[in-house]
Amino acid sequence: MKKLLLIIGASVAFVACKKSSDFLDSKVDNNLNETTVFTDSARTMNFLARIYSEATFSFVKGRGAQTEYSTDDAEYSFSSPTNQAVIMYNGSLSPSNTPGDFWSVPYSNIRAINLLLRKLPTTPLSKTLQSRVSGEARFLRAWFYHNLLNAYGGVPMLGDTLFTIDNIPNIARGTYEQGVEYIVKELDEAANLLPRRDDYPEQDYGRITKGACLALKARTLLYAASPLFNGGSPATNDVELKKIMGYETYSAARWQRAADAAKAVMELGDYSLYVDNTDPANPGFGFYRVFLMRVNPEYIFSFNRAGNKDFESFYLPTSRGGARTSSPTHNLAQAFPMLNGKAITEAGSGYDATKPYVGREPRFKYTLIHHGALYFNNAAGAKQAINTSDDGSQDGFSDVATGYYGRKMCDENLAANSPGNTERGWPLIRYAEVLLNYAEAVSEAGNPSLAYPELIKIRTRAGIQPGADGNYGINVNMTPEQLRAFIQNERRIELAFEDQRWNDIRRWKIAEAINNGFNLRIRIKGPAANFTYTVENTLRRHAFREANYLMPIPYVETRKMLALKQNPGY
Repeated sequence: MKKLLLIIGASVAFVACKKSSDFLDSKVDNNLNETTVFTDSARTMNFLARIYSEATFSFVKGRGAQTEYSTDDAEYSFSSPTNQAVIMYNGSLSPSNTPGDFWSVPYSNIRAINLLLRKLPTTPLSKTLQSRVSGEARFLRAWFYHNLLNAYGGVPMLGDTLFTIDNIPNIARGTYEQGVEYIVKELDEAANLLPRRDDYPEQDYGRITKGACLALKARTLLYAASPLFNGGSPATNDVELKKIMGYETYSAARWQRAADAAKAVMELGDYSLYVDNTDPANPGFGFYRVFLMRVNPEYIFSFNRAGNKDFESFYLPTSRGGARTSSPTHNLAQAFPMLNGKAITEAGSGYDATKPYVGREPRFKYTLIHHGALYFNNAAGAKQAINTSDDGSQDGFSDVATGYYGRKMCDENLAANSPGNTERGWPLIRYAEVLLNYAEAVSEAGNPSLAYPELIKIRTRAGIQPGADGNYGINVNMTPEQLRAFIQNERRIELAFEDQRWNDIRRWKIAEAINNGFNLRIRIKGPAANFTYTVENTLRRHAFREANYLMPIPYVETRKMLALKQNPGY
């Protein structure tokens, strides 16, 4: 087993960097300063490790920037109007009422990276290690700019400049195109400085690689080619602002560029889907197991955690010691096809509404806990069925229930209240996403035949039956519109709860259609021999308007830097 780079929060705090709404503030923590940190090799590497840990800011379950409970995939358990997640889904987003992490975390880390890069040549690290650290840092800077670009459109580009508290600038936002090209250039250059995955020594497994640079480049270009940014930004009469929010006109060539970038990752040959369909009783087991393996062939950029029960505590029902903070919706449950690959609404699927969980494809049970699903119960010391029905039981139906609990990335042999931990890495970029990126981009670029083999790979690993035609339930003669909808649905179920859905429904410009109104839940009533399943609305209304396709720049920032133009509608 390879040793891992475990990042659990470095002991060294950011030097000259304050995590607050003022991303240019300086702060020295205790006895640490630029001299004591950057004249010591261990402290220098710990400084970098802290930046690694902050790359997860939008993935961390329960953090303000975490978006899964702001979509049609999940319901949030809390409803306070001051809660950042509630602000995201109830339509109250405004410059003075916006989750601060989206802006402050990237910029505070970009500043820390610029400090590291400035000091790097004077550190006691070897020249070889300095070069590699430079590549890692530049990837991370591109990562944070990608997050900013996706949330706001064009943003102030700081380059290598290091501002201080006494030198607060007044920088205008760059154009969206400038942001994309800067990120691509940085990633290309960082890739030339970094080893491939298997070229790292064991103690450095988990660090950023050449492949991670290529994969983030592919994601950045995919977003740039998508409807929101590819000529479809929110309406405005401000000519300058149009260029800031995205490209002014549509170009199919942007899809081809994204496809080429994803293809470069595939041709690198360093990654593959983790497949385990050896047990006929557990098809698709690789999809379940990959999230519980820090070392696997699929993770391209991940956050390695020590043994933990992070997700079990977040998702599981109270009988298993969980907080059920986020519950999957019936909308998401309906998106999963049957074991034969056919959609539940499709003729010949075999779906039976009176037995809605029978015959579903394996990712269904590995993503959702449904009524009757077996899961480890610490009180019994064994797996027991979970009861989500409306019978007053501990895990049964309630005002905040959806009829489902989350299971994606959880270890079914542990409960949140049981002894033991699981091995886990958080998937920030994995190979399945690259295949889906390629399939989407190449299809939109006008070469749909090239998308089908990659979609078949995804479904093969999922444990879906190949069928007589070997197409895993995929109609290979879809129209462009049908293929687009198919890819969007496949992406939804494959990447559920991996910090993708909020970004996807915005870049596809479908959020206004699907994220207004109420999500769906399912109410189950007995007796057990004759259950009824009633689909109904959840209690919390989601509201999404055109302006919400881009986030509002926090008021505290536009007040300080008057050159910052606000996004339209705010």
